[in-house]
Amino acid sequence: MDGAVTRTHSYSTVGVPVDGGDLRVAVWEPDPPAVAAQDVLLIHGVTSSHLAWPLVVERLPGVRAIAPDLRGRGASNGLRGSAGMRAHAADLAAALDALGVEQALVVGHSMGAFVAVVFAHLYPERVSRLVLIDGGMPLNVPAGLDTDALVAGVLGPTAARLSMRFADVGEYLEFWRRHPAFRDAWTPELERYLEYDLVDDGEGALRPATSYQTTAEDTVDMNAGTVLPDALTHLRHPVRLVTAPRGLQDEPPGLYAPEYLARVLSAHPGIVHERVDGFNHYTIVMSPGGAGVVAEVVRAELAAVPTVSGSRRSAS
Repeated sequence: MDGAVTRTHSYSTVGVPVDGGDLRVAVWEPDPPAVAAQDVLLIHGVTSSHLAWPLVVERLPGVRAIAPDLRGRGASNGLRGSAGMRAHAADLAAALDALGVEQALVVGHSMGAFVAVVFAHLYPERVSRLVLIDGGMPLNVPAGLDTDALVAGVLGPTAARLSMRFADVGEYLEFWRRHPAFRDAWTPELERYLEYDLVDDGEGALRPATSYQTTAEDTVDMNAGTVLPDALTHLRHPVRLVTAPRGLQDEPPGLYAPEYLARVLSAHPGIVHERVDGFNHYTIVMSPGGAGVVAEVVRAELAAVPTVSGSRRSAS
């Protein structure tokens, strides 16, 4: 896909065999090539794809960026089997194995931040440091909600969109042009991201690639399952958390109200937190300004990673 090529990297994708099929994984190689490029693993959100990341990647010259379409999303939407944090973590380990990467700085946005925390817990040797972008900490949702109520409460209109059908790409782009999160943040990269999200529904229309069932499985697991609390209890990696003051509909106070997040972080005093004004849950990654903030954080975290010889293994 030409639109995924940045001014600082060359772009390709590879299919990685995982449980249930092939996981689509994008790789941005530094251009010009770097002799000892550091690896960054980028994990997207609940209904997103690897094309959430090009604006961040182009601000990371000399870095090799690896970004999967998580199972059930993008070009990985045909994978068989259940989702959930453990399944995603296993897929990420398989992707690093296939690319010959021993260890990476791991960056997760939204649900990808929850996946990142679990991945670091289950595969600690594969992770140097964690960067969590507007996610990864428990959300303030009532206990005991059924699946539909939980998904609606966390995702709202984002979940409703998954059941919608669109006549063509133009109709889908127009739907998003009216979205409050992107009123002042429309870019060519966003258009390519949205076009990539669409798949044939088999009846002459287009639908978002992510299914409601997959979204529900992941939402329940990250909010009501045991794997995330266990992972947070046993955090062993340096963690940097960046949050936005506005949410999925550009509404305050965002995913994490300041008072609530302060209580959550009091149980994890080692996490370094920064709240960045001027962005919402989407634009903290998918706008030039937000991508600049994230890239700056990533560069700082990469600078703190000890240099280890032989950090690459032979790709399988």
